[in-house]
Amino acid sequence: MLNNPFIHLHLHSEYSLVDSTLRINNIIDASAEQHMPAVAVTDLSNVFSVVKFYKAAMAAGIKPILGSDVWIERVEQPGKPFRLVLLCKDEKGYRNLTHMLSEAFRHGQHLGGHACISKQELTTHSDGLIALSAATQGEIGNALLHGSIGQVDQLVDEYLQIFGDCFYLELQRTGRIGDEEHIARAMDLAMHRSLPVVATNDVRFRTENDFEIHDIRVCIQDSRVLNDPRRPKLYSSQQYFRSSEEMAELFADIPEAIENTCHIAMRCNCRLTLGKNFMPEFPVARGQDVNQVLIDDSNDGLKKILKKVPQDVDRRAYQERLDMELGVITGMGFPGYFLIVADFIRWAKNHDIPVGPGRGSGAGSLVAYCLGITELDPIEHGLLFERFLNPERVSMPDFDIDFCMDKRDRVIEYVTQHYGSDKVSQIITYGTMAARAVVRDVGRVMDVGFGFVDQLAKLIPGEPGMTLAKAIDSEKELREKIEQDDDVRELISRAQSLEGMARNAGKHAGGVVIAPTALTDFTALYCEQGVTQMVTHLDMKDVEAVGLVKFDFLGLRTLTIIDNTLKTVNRFREKNAQPPMTLDDIDLSDKKTFKLIQACRTTAVFQLESSGMKDVIKKLQPDNFNDMVAVVALYRPGPLGSGMVDTFIERKHGREKIIYPHPLLEEILKPTYGVVVYQEQVMQIAQVLASFTLGAADMLRRAMGKKIAEEMAKQRENFRAGAEKNGIDARQADSIFDLMEEFAKYGFNKSHSAAYALVSFQTAWFKAHSPAMFLASTLSADMEKTDKVVTLIAECRDMELTVQPPDVNSSGFSFEASSEDTIVYGLGAIKGIGQAAIEEITRAREEKGHFSDLFDFCRALDLKKVNQRTLETLICAGALDKMGVHRAGLMANLSNAMSLSGQELRNRAAGQDDLFGSSDELDLDIDWIEVAEYSEDERLKREKKHLGLYLTGHPMNQYHRELCNFISCSLSDVESAKGKQVTIAGLIIAMRTRNTRRGRMAILTLDDQSAWLEIPIYSELYESNKQLL
Repeated sequence: MLNNPFIHLHLHSEYSLVDSTLRINNIIDASAEQHMPAVAVTDLSNVFSVVKFYKAAMAAGIKPILGSDVWIERVEQPGKPFRLVLLCKDEKGYRNLTHMLSEAFRHGQHLGGHACISKQELTTHSDGLIALSAATQGEIGNALLHGSIGQVDQLVDEYLQIFGDCFYLELQRTGRIGDEEHIARAMDLAMHRSLPVVATNDVRFRTENDFEIHDIRVCIQDSRVLNDPRRPKLYSSQQYFRSSEEMAELFADIPEAIENTCHIAMRCNCRLTLGKNFMPEFPVARGQDVNQVLIDDSNDGLKKILKKVPQDVDRRAYQERLDMELGVITGMGFPGYFLIVADFIRWAKNHDIPVGPGRGSGAGSLVAYCLGITELDPIEHGLLFERFLNPERVSMPDFDIDFCMDKRDRVIEYVTQHYGSDKVSQIITYGTMAARAVVRDVGRVMDVGFGFVDQLAKLIPGEPGMTLAKAIDSEKELREKIEQDDDVRELISRAQSLEGMARNAGKHAGGVVIAPTALTDFTALYCEQGVTQMVTHLDMKDVEAVGLVKFDFLGLRTLTIIDNTLKTVNRFREKNAQPPMTLDDIDLSDKKTFKLIQACRTTAVFQLESSGMKDVIKKLQPDNFNDMVAVVALYRPGPLGSGMVDTFIERKHGREKIIYPHPLLEEILKPTYGVVVYQEQVMQIAQVLASFTLGAADMLRRAMGKKIAEEMAKQRENFRAGAEKNGIDARQADSIFDLMEEFAKYGFNKSHSAAYALVSFQTAWFKAHSPAMFLASTLSADMEKTDKVVTLIAECRDMELTVQPPDVNSSGFSFEASSEDTIVYGLGAIKGIGQAAIEEITRAREEKGHFSDLFDFCRALDLKKVNQRTLETLICAGALDKMGVHRAGLMANLSNAMSLSGQELRNRAAGQDDLFGSSDELDLDIDWIEVAEYSEDERLKREKKHLGLYLTGHPMNQYHRELCNFISCSLSDVESAKGKQVTIAGLIIAMRTRNTRRGRMAILTLDDQSAWLEIPIYSELYESNKQLL
């Protein structure tokens, strides 16, 4: 180590989020090129990159030095904290650093959003840490430049008291104001107080040429323009990854500052424990064993399950399967994991929070079914435990749990309270500079005109995973602009330099970690200023790398819809003196449900509502639950493109002969008509033909998925040998192996398909048996998406359901079924009506009863909560239609009604109730203004403005007879008419235009009351007809 003269100890990576363009691989590559045996990453107030950096450095044979450039609280000026570089000598130092950073985010965020560490925290948690004074940006550096000698000495005493011989004066020569003056004074101080000094370069980018890209990144973060002369210049072009020789030359007058970088690097020996799992503990009573608790709870659950199993089913198979699974789970040390999941699911169910029946491979576990984690019998549906937890390959179990979207956070709160807020956290994610966005950002910073940048950005496809390289490769017009225009070439080049870098921190959609000890033993915790909910500094992959156990709490809107539908159904059943139903009462062979599915009436049915899925259903005509499971698995690009789906359909209907690759496979493949649809079937084939254990078969499945040639050759040999022992010759074994390998590319997880098919069937059952209740719940879930509401209301009409306009005398916040065939529009779906106004209307209605007219309505309300604009919106939306006065009349008399209501309140306040009787008897002058009704067009125009759609009519209705003579389908049927020429008609409700290489084009949104549809009008047609649009 001492043979190398310099080690970088103060360096920010892209994960500082604001001021670095150094990616982790840049740091490692630069260190290797400069033959530096060690390097530190000290991101600003975080350790976001610590695992990525540690793994990359270790893999390259470079010693990783862990640390952070932290903010130190400035009591007299909270918005202007000082900096301090902390480096971890050992694991205790790392734990102290993560603790202090967590406390800084939790309690130390002040003006400017800086997460500041207090001196008290620093004093208490300094063990295992080396501190560098942060040069001019540190507290001592600031005092050297702007304070008194006495103040400097006092601060030195303070830092020496905290860190002892682990404190160094940091020196920098980066060409910034104050550097040389600081060095001169710092060297005097070092000599006077016998303090060690250390040189750093406060690194932000790799080479000097990268300064401009760094400047652009800083401007993006600060919303500045690059050539703005007023913007702060906080960085210099010298803050690059200097070589050892450059740094030695730069500090030739202070050689000890260079030598000390190596001494510090030798003192830093913090190692992260990676690849070892740290299971959270499930609390059990004293004297109880967690393994026995799992065994007892599982067997108790099995007893309840067996009561529902038909008498002709072999009960021993259930017990044997349960015992096998329990042996694997306890042997791997995972009973606590299962019990924790079962506990928070049980809590959710007990607190009226809907939970999904299962998701992913976890639905294949009988233990999970017995504990109530899943709701699907894995034996009945042929699901495999080994697909979830392989006895021959120890890996963490991973339950993905779906909760009601609206109440998911309550379950996370329960887990946090139950296991301790110091042990539970959600997981961080990082937003990155995506292709389109970074082009817009760089263009703005370079002060390029918005229109020019917008046009350029729109040439980049908006699909997920798109990169600038892919866009350049696929988009001819973009390539041509880059080739022909120097400004475009420069902009795109700069954007590519920043593309993909971490931009901001966020929260993972569902990931939650539960640690066995304080989370700060593993990671620091982060939150935005003003937010109390903490997330880990480590992302999902890094959390797993340090051994923390992740639990997925996912939100599924469909569960909310099912729950609300079930509650409505049971309210109706109660009125009819019928017992309540549960989801377990749904018959999975129900003919009425399959009739609805076969008729493709699957709008709003989970997983089955897309036009492509309807096409498959129309051809398949599923008539049993196995078909439902298969269709969920098959409707994916791979199977659709391979011809598997067509084969499956043809064989189901007997138009193609079912062929089994071997007679022994008939039992496995019969439910899917000889087609290998599921990953589990690949495993079962290996088990039956080649005597693989299911654990070994799962490893074969994984190998087929990874397509590693060496591993596949080994697996093929094992399969051939096993098949030969079962009397299958090598040629046939190879043929079947090839078939398995081909289908493994498309095979899907049956456990997941079965669980989601169950949710699909439940929604279809409700739509078939209780359509008004189901569609009211679906409308409520989607009421902020006007296009969805239009589609759903059209579906209601097609099902001969009445959707009544909103009504202040009957509507609540959400859509509600008022009878078996009627839905009342929800007030919450009216644009511009807030929750507080709806609550006030509901309160007044509950207290007073039916509103008889406009004056009665206004009199009952607190008009501070329901103002004139809100009342106008309600009138235009039709919410007062049933008061017997047309909307124009209501609008004309609204001000008068509000004034009289105010007068009545003033009279009441003056005590006139006592003098002249109650307010209901007051004889107030009501001067009704007579006006003509709105025209149909005007009424509908106002209605659409406030509802976002046409509800009580449609402008096209007056042309209905004429249109029927030439249109061939409605807008809602266009998707199912793909490949055919159709004639459609619709009202243009929106239009946007854009420039293309062929000229200007338009995109029209049409509405015919059945759906909304976007129609492109290309340049030639647009130019010749734009005067009509």
